[in-house]
Amino acid sequence: MKIASFLNLWLLGWAFTTCCLGGRSVEAARPNVLFIAVDDLNDWIGCLGGHPQSLTPNIDRLAASGQLFSNAHCPAPACNPSRGAIMSGISPHVSGLYDNRQKMRQMMPDAELLPKYFSRHGYWSAGSGKILHYFTDADSWDDYFPPKETENPFPRTFYPKNRPVSLPVGGPWQYIETDWAALDVTGEAFGGDWSVSEWIGQQLSRQHDQAFFLACGIYRPHEPWFVPEKYFRPFLLDDIQLPPGYREDDLDDLPPSGKSRGPNRYFAHIRKHGQWKQAIQGYLASIHFADSMVGRVLDALANGPNRDNTIVVLWSDHGWHLGEKHHWQKYTGWRVCTLVPLIVRVPAGVSALPDGTRAGAVCSRPVNLLSLYPTLTDLAGLPAKEGNDGPSLVPLLKDPQSDWPHASLTFLNRPGNLAISGERWRYIRYGNGDHELYDIAKDPHEWENLAERPEHNAEIRRLQRFVPETFANYRSDNTASLPVLSWNPIGDGALPESKPGEATVDVIIANRAGQPVDVWWIDAEGRARSFGTLEAGWQKAFGTHPGTVLHVQTIDGKTIGYFIVDDQPSLAMIPAL
Repeated sequence: MKIASFLNLWLLGWAFTTCCLGGRSVEAARPNVLFIAVDDLNDWIGCLGGHPQSLTPNIDRLAASGQLFSNAHCPAPACNPSRGAIMSGISPHVSGLYDNRQKMRQMMPDAELLPKYFSRHGYWSAGSGKILHYFTDADSWDDYFPPKETENPFPRTFYPKNRPVSLPVGGPWQYIETDWAALDVTGEAFGGDWSVSEWIGQQLSRQHDQAFFLACGIYRPHEPWFVPEKYFRPFLLDDIQLPPGYREDDLDDLPPSGKSRGPNRYFAHIRKHGQWKQAIQGYLASIHFADSMVGRVLDALANGPNRDNTIVVLWSDHGWHLGEKHHWQKYTGWRVCTLVPLIVRVPAGVSALPDGTRAGAVCSRPVNLLSLYPTLTDLAGLPAKEGNDGPSLVPLLKDPQSDWPHASLTFLNRPGNLAISGERWRYIRYGNGDHELYDIAKDPHEWENLAERPEHNAEIRRLQRFVPETFANYRSDNTASLPVLSWNPIGDGALPESKPGEATVDVIIANRAGQPVDVWWIDAEGRARSFGTLEAGWQKAFGTHPGTVLHVQTIDGKTIGYFIVDDQPSLAMIPAL
C-alpha cells in the first residue's frame, strides 16, 4: 500500500509537472513577429526586378529564405489610408479613410490595431520608426522608440541646413522634401533609420519573458532622398538608367480621368531643371540605404536568441512613380504605384504551418496587405479578430499555387475609384465610369489600355464583380472650421507661465515655417516635455490641456515662438520664418 501510494503520488506529481511545464513550453513556443515596413518602396528590388540597377542584397536574402509574393498590392496608394488599413485590418472603403489629409482616429476611433490585439493576447508589442502616418497611437503599444507618448515616431535625423540642395522650389505646390543629396556623414551620425535599426536590433538581441510583436519602420526611400554618401557611390550618374516603365506617348490611350491623374507638375519641374537622372540616383541610393538598415535588423535576429522562433514580414505601404505615366510621387491606381514588396518567412514549428515557409518560394496570386492582420493572428494561434476585411494568406503560405478566388483591391482617394488586380489582368475604374484594362502577362508596364476593345468585355465584367456594392463616404478632418490659436513670436526671452488645466483638448499643430521645428509643452511645474519634431509642411494632432504653453524651437534649439492652448479644439499654425 505504501509503495502503491508512493507511485500514485509520483504519477500525480509527474502529471502536474508535465502539465505545468507543458503549458510553459507551449507559451514559450508562441512565435514572435518581426514586422518590417519600408516607406514608398516600389518594385525596385532585386527579387522583383523593377529596376536593373537596384541594390537590395538584404531584402533579397530574406526573400530567398522565405516566400515572396510577386503580385502583392497596397490597400491605398497613399501612406495614411494604406497604413491605417494594414494596422486595423479595415479596408478604406469600409472605414472611409481614403487620403493623407484625414486623421485615422477620426475615421476609426475604436479600431483595435495589430500591436494592441497582440498585446491583449499576451504579447509584448513594441515598435520604432514610421508604422502609422506620422503618429504612434501610443495606447496601441507597450513600448516605442522614440517614447510613444511624444506621438513622434522619428528619431533625430541629420538634414542639410541649407535647403533645397538639388531641386529648386517651383512654387507653393511643391512638397519641400522633394530633394536629394549625398551627405558626408556616417550612418550613426545620420540617425533616423540607423537609430531605428539599432533599437530594433537591441530588442532582437535579448531574451524576452514573453513572445513579442516588434514593428520596425524604415523611413527611406521616402523623400527627402538624403542618405550618407557611401550609398550613392554604386550609382554613377552617367550610368543611371531611366525607369523601365517610362514611355513618352503613354498617356495617349487613357480616358480623361486617367489623363488627369497622370502628368503632374513635379515631373515637368524635375525635367526642366535637368534633375531626372539625379532623382533616380537619389531614389536608388535611398533604397540601398534602407536595404542596409533591413540587413542590420536581420543580422541582429540571426545572431540573437530569437532566430528560430520569429516570423518575419517585410512590406511597403505603396509604390512610387519616377516618370511613368508622366507622373511623380504616388496616389494613382497604376501598377507602378500599387505593386509592393511582400515577403513572409515562417520558422518551422508554428502550429498553423508546422514545416514553415519553403525557402525561395514565390507566389503570383493577387494578394493585398489587408491580409497581414488575419495572417499574423492565424500564424500566432490567436483568435480571429472580427471585422478583418482581408483573407488570411496561410493557405498560400502552405501552397503558393493553391486556389485563390480573391482579387486585390486598391482604393484611390475618393469613393468609387479603385484598381482591381488579378493574376493576369488589372482593371482601374474611376467614379465617373472611365476605366482602363491591362493584360499584365503581355504588358507589365501598362502601356496599352484595352478597356474599349469589345473582345475584352467579358474580362471587364468578371473583374467588376469584385467592386464593392457600397463605399463609405469621404469625410474631411474639418481643419478649416477650427479656431486658430494666436502665434506669439519670441526670441530667447522667457515664456509666459503655463497653467494646464485638468481637461483634455486636441490641438492640431501645422508647421508652415519652411523648416523642421521641435514642439514642447510646458507642464504645471515649468518643465518642458517633448511633442517631438514636426517636419516642414506636416501637421499633427496632439492631446493637451487648456492653458498649456506650447513652445516652438528650431532644431538647433532657438526659440521662435509659442501658443497658449484654448479650451476647445484649435489649430496652431506655425508661420513661415
